Amino acid sequence: MRAPIPEPNPGDLIEIFRPFYRHWAVYVGDGYVVHLAPPSEIAGAGAASLMSALTDKAIVKKELLYFVAGKDKYHVNNKHDQKYSPLPPSKIVQRAEELVGQEMLYKVTSENCEHFVNELRYGVPRSDQRERERE
Repeated sequence: MRAPIPEPNPGDLIEIFRPFYRHWAVYVGDGYVVHLAPPSEIAGAGAASLMSALTDKAIVKKELLYFVAGKDKYHVNNKHDQKYSPLPPSKIVQRAEELVGQEMLYKVTSENCEHFVNELRYGVPRSDQRERERE
């Protein structure tokens, strides 16, 4: 069982440590996150989630953080707060909630779950995972 982490604040970015990559979500309160979920993104799916690289569509979902994380470790990671001004938490949550249920384009290289949450928090779609892979 994971050690409990402090309750995230609404608008916080949650980094989930999957075996071969990081999945990202935005905390919206009451234990829920909103995340961009390709069809194969299932909690604790591990290598099976690599199949998400082969799809070009994903659904924005609102689910309990403990369900999305499964047995994988996670933590709050608002790593770009020094570089970009975060939007007000109420705006981040509102923007996230408005997208729930929508189908969106998904590309590992330019429109992945990390791009999605950074766009919600900062208004800037970026993925450090992709930047590291390019280097």
